Amino acid sequence: MPSSTISAPSPGTPSFAELFTPKLVTILREGYGLANLRADAMAGLTVAIVALPLSMAIAIASGASPAQGLYTAIVGGFLVSALGGSRFQIGGPAGAFIVLVATTVQQHGMGGLILATILSGVLLAAIGLLRLGTYIKFIPYPVTVGFTAGIATIIFASQIKELLGLTLSEAEPGPLLDKLPVLWANLPTADTGTIILALVTIIVIVGVKRLRPHWPGMLIAVAIAGLATALLDLPVTTIGSRFGGIPASLPMPSLPAFDLQKVQAVLPSAIAFTLLGAIESLLSAVVADGMTGRRHRSNCELVAQGAANMASGLFGGICVTGTIARTATNVRAGAHGPVAGMLHSVFLLLFVLVAAPLASFIPLASLAGVLAVVAWNMVEKQAFATLIRASWGDAAVLLATFFLTIFRDLTEAIIVGFALGSILFIHRMSKATVIETHVPLVPEDKPDSANGGRTPYDEAAASDPEVVVYRISGAFFFGAAASIGSVLDRIADTHRALVIDLSAVPFVDSTAANTIEGLAHKAARRDVSIYLTGISPAMRKDLFAHGIRPPLVHYASSVEEAVRHVHSGGAARTL
Repeated sequence: MPSSTISAPSPGTPSFAELFTPKLVTILREGYGLANLRADAMAGLTVAIVALPLSMAIAIASGASPAQGLYTAIVGGFLVSALGGSRFQIGGPAGAFIVLVATTVQQHGMGGLILATILSGVLLAAIGLLRLGTYIKFIPYPVTVGFTAGIATIIFASQIKELLGLTLSEAEPGPLLDKLPVLWANLPTADTGTIILALVTIIVIVGVKRLRPHWPGMLIAVAIAGLATALLDLPVTTIGSRFGGIPASLPMPSLPAFDLQKVQAVLPSAIAFTLLGAIESLLSAVVADGMTGRRHRSNCELVAQGAANMASGLFGGICVTGTIARTATNVRAGAHGPVAGMLHSVFLLLFVLVAAPLASFIPLASLAGVLAVVAWNMVEKQAFATLIRASWGDAAVLLATFFLTIFRDLTEAIIVGFALGSILFIHRMSKATVIETHVPLVPEDKPDSANGGRTPYDEAAASDPEVVVYRISGAFFFGAAASIGSVLDRIADTHRALVIDLSAVPFVDSTAANTIEGLAHKAARRDVSIYLTGISPAMRKDLFAHGIRPPLVHYASSVEEAVRHVHSGGAARTL
């Protein structure tokens, strides 16, 4: 019987075709039938219903027109799905970009925003073609949680004026510390009808999500608010009164006016769009992978994001990226592949061509209510609290990123957060390095065989091909979590029990703990038992802080003990 203890393979360099073949081509090669088309059509319609109010709301909050948000979802969303490296990615305008886009519009005007969007597309495509997408995943987990929470805070603050119907005597400031005093001073101008519409929108969205979670709560809420505004002739600001409605057609593609000086001026914004777009789109693809067990092609995805941003800019749209909420909706709606995302764009185009006049009655207070709910949902509240409790280092990285995002700049927040995470890693590595005068040999841990394969820990493990023992050596941190997680995922797919020996791991950071937790939940759905061995008391404390505890996983003092419990059908004792 071959050994059940395996080592991570050393894969060769993937070919260009393996890295950059769109998933659309892959599913067509597999065979695409009428049943697949039906599933994709239903999923695409579901996502379009969700994306319709969101695209307009995000564009308005960004300082653009609602039509530009729809153009972005139609043109950019179609290309993200058609050319991308993820089966289920849905592209479009994202709440994470609101702050950056609004700032760019204020500094460089709409022409500058469109130019920055096109330049960002060029940079994203270059990053993908240079195969640098793999390195985006090195962003530490506390940084992503921190900047997401910071962006959500700014999004909500940006909607206070529309939620309350305030009338300002001057332009609304962008920075939060400047904005809040102005809003407070103008609080007496709040409009009761606007507040009621916003509250009704939020209540309907939350109520539908609880009572009928599969119904399109956001569209229902916006439709009710629009209907009430039209029938009762409510004196509130609408899309029609502020923007004159939505054109019933797509504009012709055109390049914005630019010169070298203009390019240099908007380049910092383009770089910020590129960095955030790469992170956001790949995070969204990872979420889809976790929900489906699939694997996305990160570099192909970035090339598609680049093409989508260039095309969106040519049609007058704004930044395009992978959207986590709409991608998750696509998966839950039963999508088979990228055709669902392409059809979602087609359905949005039909709305523009057929029902654009109806959008004029949508009150801005209702769209502000939609964004208030989006901001609340963006905050990973449980992850935020866990990281605060887990360790002072992760808490410092999280809070630094969070506050810099709110009070300084998103790009600066990510750079500082990454730097702090790197310093924290170096600090932990120095603490974990120990020089011992004598290291006792473990009799069961036999020497490696001549071909590089590790000899089984004991003969009992080798006798059971459904039990696999995996030993991780070295630091298990954010830089290694993605590759280790993918190997462990593949192992968990084909075995009934997975024993992970961490005796040679000096520490586990929050990103690695999140990887173990995700693996454990996936294994639980497949009735695969996870055993962790060789855990130090300090490491066990960190894992417990992240919720990695029985019965989700089992702990054993040694590999031999874990294997015996697997064979006996019992759970290992907790250390």
